Amino acid sequence: MSALITVDELRALSPVLVDVTWNLAGPPGKEAYDAGHLPGAYFVDLDTELAGPPGPGRHPLPDATTVTATFRRIGVTAADTPVVVYDAANAMSAARARWIFRYFGLTNVRVLDGGLAAWKAAGGDVTTDAPAAVDAADGASGAADAAGGASSGGFAASPGQLPMLDAEGAAAAAKSGVLLDARAPERFAGEVEPMDPVAGHIPGAVNAPTTANVDGSGHFLPAADLRARFTALGVTPDTEVAVYCGSGVTAAHEALALESAGLPATVYIGSWSEWITNPDRPVATGKA
Repeated sequence: MSALITVDELRALSPVLVDVTWNLAGPPGKEAYDAGHLPGAYFVDLDTELAGPPGPGRHPLPDATTVTATFRRIGVTAADTPVVVYDAANAMSAARARWIFRYFGLTNVRVLDGGLAAWKAAGGDVTTDAPAAVDAADGASGAADAAGGASSGGFAASPGQLPMLDAEGAAAAAKSGVLLDARAPERFAGEVEPMDPVAGHIPGAVNAPTTANVDGSGHFLPAADLRARFTALGVTPDTEVAVYCGSGVTAAHEALALESAGLPATVYIGSWSEWITNPDRPVATGKA
């Protein structure tokens, strides 16, 4: 089953629908959600539900209790509950949601290709009505049993269901395989750094901006085109591939593009914002 889903395919299903609209520079995604979203879609906040409090790194992993509460609020009842995530941009935050949901145990999570814009372009209705929380009370009180399995309130998050790298693993991947940096070229080169106190990249990394994964309408490129792109960057089916970005958001988008191309990759979730918290870690600059 593809990690992506089209508007027509979505119309034929009745999944748990999740809006993960988010903007790194603001305003909060909830404002955009309130202005209009797919009917039946729940809003999930990237900063508070798909990430823990900053430090180290700007978007570290959330804890299982937080994710369990989210699962129960939106009506996830089992590991294989169908879930479709989308956003109002190029699937950057939707990809993060998919990665987090899969890391915590969901097996049937897909990204709406083209997001909200594709839905509207296909004549889909939007609404300002928000669905009621499915099991808010149990999500709050029952989340404490996250490590022990689901209660009658729904599915409990179980971390570790996807491989993940730490800083040492990312450094090793840069030496033994291919470490892709998903940020813009100027940030990779260390010419500018709008978000973090240190500019540059992990030594040995290869720049592969996520913006090149999608076309002008926000749809992912065809699998063959993605495969050609990553092959040109040194990725083969036999290559150990790891990805990172600024804080682990667009890295998930890169991993989704690689998966769509048949090239699995492991995410360094702490990414650059976590890498630079240790002054002993080396920093490289330049476009090469």
